[in-house]
Amino acid sequence: MLITAIEPRRKAMSALFIDGEFVMNLDTQALLENRFDVGREIDDGELKEMIELSNERRAKEKALWLISYRDHSKKELREKIQRTCDADSAEKAVERMEELGLVNDESFARQYAQKLIFGKKMSKRAAAFELSRKGIDKETAERILDETEVDYRESIRAVIEKKYRGISDEKIRRRAVAALQRLGYGWDDIRAVLEEYAERG
Repeated sequence: MLITAIEPRRKAMSALFIDGEFVMNLDTQALLENRFDVGREIDDGELKEMIELSNERRAKEKALWLISYRDHSKKELREKIQRTCDADSAEKAVERMEELGLVNDESFARQYAQKLIFGKKMSKRAAAFELSRKGIDKETAERILDETEVDYRESIRAVIEKKYRGISDEKIRRRAVAALQRLGYGWDDIRAVLEEYAERG
């Protein structure tokens, strides 16, 4: 098989033509580093290897781009990379990011738990569910949440003050209770805070 043309494409990709036919778009840097030049004869094995190298390079680039914006858990990063790359390349990219110290599930879980509990005012139970969705194992999530000191009633008051100022109105009260239960708060804590507001009139 003879490489008859290599044409630049968008996003650091190049179109590879073999025997006058377009084959696929591959990572330009991978082509250059492996001397895939016009006029070179290649076999199926070399093409397959180049496709794998190109995919792995693209996956790593995607990983670096994603974590430059914010921290990710390994699961979250893997899933996002797989939207544009194959599963093997995504896994290798995530492993490389972990080796470089750019991805760390425990560090991510600590930051995310703080955001959920103190930013979004979720209960620990709701935060544990969200952490599991991000791929944080149960043991790590429980340990981090056990270390987090939180006053549930203070958090409930903060939610009410921010979103449900007219809590004495029955309709607003019902909406507030439903929202607080979705945030994972137990009825005893919700009721205690509502009673405080009722006493104030």
